[in-house]
Amino acid sequence: MSGRSTTSTQRFDPETLDLDTMLKRLNLANARRTWKALVERAETEGWSCRDFLVSLVTEEIAQRQQTRLQRAVRDAHFPFLKTIDEFDFSLQGSLRRQQLGSYLGPELVSEGRNLILLGKSGRGKTHLSVAIAYRAIQNGFTALFRSAAALIEELSLASSRGKLREALAAYLQPSVLVVDEVGYLSYGPDAANVLFHVVNERHLRRRPIIFTTNKSPLTAWGEVLHDHDLAEAIVDRVLERGRLILLDGPSYRTRHLELDAPSGAQQNAARISGKHRPEFPEPTHHGDH
Repeated sequence: MSGRSTTSTQRFDPETLDLDTMLKRLNLANARRTWKALVERAETEGWSCRDFLVSLVTEEIAQRQQTRLQRAVRDAHFPFLKTIDEFDFSLQGSLRRQQLGSYLGPELVSEGRNLILLGKSGRGKTHLSVAIAYRAIQNGFTALFRSAAALIEELSLASSRGKLREALAAYLQPSVLVVDEVGYLSYGPDAANVLFHVVNERHLRRRPIIFTTNKSPLTAWGEVLHDHDLAEAIVDRVLERGRLILLDGPSYRTRHLELDAPSGAQQNAARISGKHRPEFPEPTHHGDH
C-alpha cells in the first residue's frame, strides 16, 4: 500500500510535470494561455485551490463559447450582423417584441417554428431575420442565411446535373434556415420545385425556416415561383407550425424623408396560422424598445 502511494506521488509530483504539455493534450488552449497569470493572482489574493480551479475552468468555458459563437456566425454567412436589441420596434404600427418571444428562445428550434416576415423594401425584414437567427446561435444552435435567388439558382443547377439530393444537404443541416427576399428577383422555371424540396424536407424534420418577402398576398408567390400549386403547398407547410408577421413601419433607408409612416391601422398584422394559437411570452429580461 505504501509503495503504491509513493509511486503515485512521484508520478503526479507538480514540481516535475510540464503543465503546458498536459493542458495541450487535453485541448485546453485558453487554460494554457492564462494559468500562469491566474497562479500569480491566486497567490497575491490568497485564493483557495478551489477558487483557482473554478476561475481556470470558467475562463476556458467562456473562451470556448466565444469561439463557437464566432465560428457559427461565420458559417451562417449573414450579410451583416444585427441583434434584436438593435431593431427599432417603435417604427412598427402593430409589431411588438413580446410577439417574438418563442422565436428568441430555444423553442424556435425545439418546436420547429417557422416565420414569414412580410413588408415593403427597407422595413427591416432582413435585420429581423438575422437577429432571430443570431439569437438561435447564441442559444447553442446553427443557422444559415441565403437569398432566395441564390438558393434557387444553386439547387436548380444541381437538379439539372442530377445532384439535387447532394445539394439539398447544405440546406437541411442547419438548425435555422433564413431564405431572404422571396419575390424580389425573377427565377427560373424550376424555382417552385427546388424550393418545395427544401421546405418539405425541413418540415418533415421539424426544422424552422424564416422567410422574408415583399409579395402580398402570399398567393402571389405562385406567380414569382411559376407554379401556383407548389407555391401554395410551400406556404401551407411553412404556416402549419409558423407565423406571418407584417412589418408596416416606414422604410429604414428613407424614414428621414418622412415619405411614409407606421399605419397603426393594421389590427391583425402579426398573426399565427396553424392549429395552435398560443401567446408567446418574452423569454428575456429586455423590455420593449
